[in-house]
Amino acid sequence: MYEFIKYTIANGVATITLNRPEVYNALNNEITFELQDALKSAKKNDEVRVLVLTGEGKAFCSGQDLKASSKEPNRSFSDSLHKRYNPIIQAIRNMPKPVICRLNGVAAGAGCSFALACDLIVAAESAKLIEVFVNIGLVLDSGSSYFLPRLVGSAKAFELATMGTRVGAKEAEAMGLINKSVADDELDSAVKTYTDYYAAAPTKAIGLMKAMLNKSQNATLSEMLEYEAYMQDIAGASHDYTEGVQAFLEKRKPNFLGK
Repeated sequence: MYEFIKYTIANGVATITLNRPEVYNALNNEITFELQDALKSAKKNDEVRVLVLTGEGKAFCSGQDLKASSKEPNRSFSDSLHKRYNPIIQAIRNMPKPVICRLNGVAAGAGCSFALACDLIVAAESAKLIEVFVNIGLVLDSGSSYFLPRLVGSAKAFELATMGTRVGAKEAEAMGLINKSVADDELDSAVKTYTDYYAAAPTKAIGLMKAMLNKSQNATLSEMLEYEAYMQDIAGASHDYTEGVQAFLEKRKPNFLGK
């Protein structure tokens, strides 16, 4: 179905794998459009309860394919962002399901932005995150200027962005940049712990909470109190709420359907 990504679904888990390992999963035009399409498919598919984004081979994603872009010297950076990158970030953040980054290797530039846009990041100890833009005289893009200071604070974000600091997985976990760092050979089992949970969780409620947490970044307490009341009415009308209460009364494990 796709040339530059792999897209699979099994047991409620959709996995999107960037698949250009020979160039460390660098981003050309085609892979970004394929990624957009796969994210749309995962959003629409009710069988998908949780999404994993990862890379094939040694790297997660090395960012823009500079060799490919050098063949278009007069390209518009803003057009590229609006058409290729920003829709991916919006799709991840607006996905009404949890998105887990399986950080198997280096995430640089836009690849780092892709990782930071995910809801959870589980990294192999050998993985590294690098806001590499400054090394070629560019600025943060694909959402990094939004995510970075919210995760590590403005002073640390300035340092990482302007110095292109290479951050290892253990350090990234300590500073709150990622959720979990594990030995390389434990990465799959660590990711599976999360996917097993989310594949059986009340997906509707989780999607609503994701939207609420997104909104809270730029909202007042009063606005969030109103939004909570609005969202709770939606959650309270769901199948999973009815099932959750019934399971509690019957002292059994709930069978959530994500609806």
